[in-house]
Amino acid sequence: MFFDYLAYVAAVKRYSQRTVDIYSDALKRFAAFAVPGSDSDSDLLDALNHQMFRSYEVHLMDEEGLSPRTVNQQLSVLSSFCKYLMKEGKLSSNPVNLVKRPKMEKRLPAFYRDESMESYFADTEHSASMDELEIFKTFGSEDSKSAKDMYERRLRRMIISLLHSTGLRRAELISLDLGNMDFKRRTLKVRGKGDKVREIPVVDIVSEELKLYLEAVKSRFGDVEGPLLRTWQGNRLYPVYVDRTVKEELSSETVRKSPHVLRHTIATSLLNDGAGLNSIKEFLGHSSLAATQVYTHNSIDKLKSVYSCAHPRANKH
Repeated sequence: MFFDYLAYVAAVKRYSQRTVDIYSDALKRFAAFAVPGSDSDSDLLDALNHQMFRSYEVHLMDEEGLSPRTVNQQLSVLSSFCKYLMKEGKLSSNPVNLVKRPKMEKRLPAFYRDESMESYFADTEHSASMDELEIFKTFGSEDSKSAKDMYERRLRRMIISLLHSTGLRRAELISLDLGNMDFKRRTLKVRGKGDKVREIPVVDIVSEELKLYLEAVKSRFGDVEGPLLRTWQGNRLYPVYVDRTVKEELSSETVRKSPHVLRHTIATSLLNDGAGLNSIKEFLGHSSLAATQVYTHNSIDKLKSVYSCAHPRANKH
């Protein structure tokens, strides 16, 4: 049953391979607890009941010491699995719905301050410049350390620039091909979660920087077909490369350093500058407005500042 379900979420739901792997691990973990040593579908079906799920929840929290957030993730996977079995006529109801979920502390999205991002782009401006590109071109396609360093500095900054300006998810950035970028219209076509396609506007300064980066690619490889961003070896980016780039490039930041924080950063900036929630929702590729509304909490500091300066009684004692 697990195999059929995982094939379903991969082919029909169009979940990413990483999500499918997470689902697979969660299901195997439950099976090891509920029906240890058995690979019988009938044994597994018998174990899909409220009492078993409640015992499993307690096991995850008390014995394995997992956080409420992780436990909720595990239960969500099992709930999705039960819904699939209902659709297949193998279960009459979803027993996971009867389990009271552990309460999670609401975490506000971390983000980088506008000033720190401006400082980063100012400090790395030379890496994206025409002057350094011309120097790089003199190396041709040779594998010298100097050429490699110049190329990778430009690539790392391009990764930060695109993540910050477009709010792309890491997987979306990695999957980009040259054909996704329309330089004439300055838009980027992105295939996001659930195989949904959206267009993202690319500001002029980022569009021009991308053109210079692609000139470096052409100088190095002789063509710019295929992946929009590629490593020094010519390969498509991969998750660890992107994560490492963000950590190293933004090493001075005090908040968590990850590609997703850059996504939170642009969303917060857009909201603070007056963009509507529906526009931000479309920009980020959220499936529901509820996912976007979390960014309104990050605006409270700015609201307090405006309030303190503008309210007629704010400075009266």
